[in-house]
Amino acid sequence: MLILVIRLVLIDYNFTKIWKINIIKYSYNQIHIKAEFMRKKVYILDASGIIGGFISQKHLNFTTSAILNEIKDLKSQMRIQFALQEGKIQIVEPDSGSLKEVKKAVKNSGDILRLSTADTELIALAVFFKKNYNLQVVTDDYSMQNILKIMNIPYRSVITDGIHEIYGWIKICRGCRKKYPPDHEGNECDICGSTLYTKKI
Repeated sequence: MLILVIRLVLIDYNFTKIWKINIIKYSYNQIHIKAEFMRKKVYILDASGIIGGFISQKHLNFTTSAILNEIKDLKSQMRIQFALQEGKIQIVEPDSGSLKEVKKAVKNSGDILRLSTADTELIALAVFFKKNYNLQVVTDDYSMQNILKIMNIPYRSVITDGIHEIYGWIKICRGCRKKYPPDHEGNECDICGSTLYTKKI
């Protein structure tokens, strides 16, 4: 049975500690039958969205603990703490199945070198919620938007215009021009030994 764990947390003002207040477990079927939440609008928040000032006051906001750990500025930390206390943000970790699906898409797109573990986990969270919610991921990260677009997951920017088309990446030798897949290990050409550079395609 697939289990989704929702953690409600309280963060102190210097953002150095996270206390678990409560842990609520829902099976997939339990979430599915909760009619009061079905297809409700929710937002999945990336660090860039929170830093940009986006926290919906009308709809529920979800993010992961890893994303919150990326946020260092005091103003954003205080905004998060208030939202957590008011129940406007909930901390949720993605399930393994969704995470596996995202990692495959990231590898195929070539964004594997540009997305952090926290980014990948947040996209996986969106994959899970997409099954039962009308959602948008809030991020200004172009690599995240690229994967979201590939996976047909709605997103919105806060500060930037966002991407307008899907793109991929390849590695190219500066010497002999041999092309390598984006996840090719090493930065030197196997043929001539010249350095490799990454190009958007």
